[in-house]
Amino acid sequence: MSDYKSSAGPRAIMVQGTTSDAGKSVICAGLCRALRNRGIEVAPFKPQNMALNSAVTVDNGEIGRAQAVQAQACGLEPHSDMNPVLLKPNTDIGAQVIVNGKALTDMDARTYHDYKPKVMAAVQASYQRLLSAHEAVVVEGAGSPAEINLRDRDIANMGFAEEADCPVVIVADIDRGGVFAHLYGTLALLSESEQARVKGFIINRFRGDIKLLESGLDWLEEKTGKPVLGVIPYLHGLHLEAEDAVAVQQLNTESDNTLKVVVPVFSRMSNHTDFDALRLNPAVDIIFVYKGKRLPPADLIILPGSKSTRSDLAFMRENGWDEDLFRHIRFGGKVMGICGGYQMLGQFVHDPDGIEGEPGSSNGFGLLDLATTIEKEKQLRRVKGVMQLPGQAKANVTGYEIHAGTTVGSALEKPLIQLDSHDDGVMSDDGQIFGSYLHGIFDHSEACRAILEWAGLKNVEVPDYDAVREEGIERIASALEASLDMGQIISIMFGPESVAQ
Repeated sequence: MSDYKSSAGPRAIMVQGTTSDAGKSVICAGLCRALRNRGIEVAPFKPQNMALNSAVTVDNGEIGRAQAVQAQACGLEPHSDMNPVLLKPNTDIGAQVIVNGKALTDMDARTYHDYKPKVMAAVQASYQRLLSAHEAVVVEGAGSPAEINLRDRDIANMGFAEEADCPVVIVADIDRGGVFAHLYGTLALLSESEQARVKGFIINRFRGDIKLLESGLDWLEEKTGKPVLGVIPYLHGLHLEAEDAVAVQQLNTESDNTLKVVVPVFSRMSNHTDFDALRLNPAVDIIFVYKGKRLPPADLIILPGSKSTRSDLAFMRENGWDEDLFRHIRFGGKVMGICGGYQMLGQFVHDPDGIEGEPGSSNGFGLLDLATTIEKEKQLRRVKGVMQLPGQAKANVTGYEIHAGTTVGSALEKPLIQLDSHDDGVMSDDGQIFGSYLHGIFDHSEACRAILEWAGLKNVEVPDYDAVREEGIERIASALEASLDMGQIISIMFGPESVAQ
């Protein structure tokens, strides 16, 4: 292990983007692994994240999923300090505010804007704890630093960087076009001190002949006085868990033995990475169905997690998906519910205190004899245990729980999953309906195989999902080593006198 803690440099670098989905999360994960591979003890950090895709930390907190992946790239357990502010939207203008891993309250956009100066202290405290415990920190921005309407009281991009005195690199996605306008315009919209803080640019997802790009790179460097630190190639088939947008690209190939899985995309769908392991399986054809479309015939329908279960129950009915669900069951199809989707399968969902929306109760689909009450205290835990579906041998299972609901009912008398601290998982008497609170239930190959066999797939082969994740992290790290000027990256982080390990 190196000793960069004594460095006079900032020991950090912040990756900001010209747009959302420019590749910040992936590049930060790659930088984390590349630095770790060089013997540098590094940790990830994102001051503020807005996502319905979250992970449970080792200290029983909740952070954005991307920071959990970045922690894996660093060889660390995810911790709430790595993402001190997480916003989970529950309306178009409001969100649940999670600070230091714990749900604080719901706020609308204006209220949160007024609150940001107060939460900056928590952000800086988390950052300083990481910096004290590790040799380096890789910081991820959010969206774009050039959003004029969001610059006042900013804690996610340049507001944080200025307060923490952290150097910045800006990444843009060339695959979408307009990369030079994005980079030049973003820099131009920053203040003088912020412009000085920008140490260079990264161009992401390039495909083609690099020689044809060189005149543009020369122009950009001449006009801005900032170096292009590297051009990252488009990595076909790269798998890293998405920050928030549902990844619909099939990463598998057609097989003669294919199970058709349909997932309705709720208005407040959460933790869509639950399905990544299925997307990687060549024997699974997974289809995400959006608003306005009907659910097609399938072998298995999976109701995903939801940030607002009662609202998404109504959303199901508005789209006629309840009718499609019951028709699917009449024809002998299997149904699975995860977290909020599991709660929907019961008789009722009660929210007397309006935790997830307007106070009240909603009828569930009545497919399992249980009812759920939404409570203020959220249950956050990482779990492991064994699952035994009817007619099958026991299978190891891992996962994590993030839910505010307490579920009771006779269906719970015959649990399918025995965890370290409690039981989980129920099935209807006819064996068609399966519900569980476990996110990540498909990530362990044994559990995934058992569920796919229950759903009707024969001769199941399941990829090693952990190995796939590791392969993706190593692949982007190798691409950065080959395409970035890592010497300049090291110099930015640790000062010009630093020596790459």
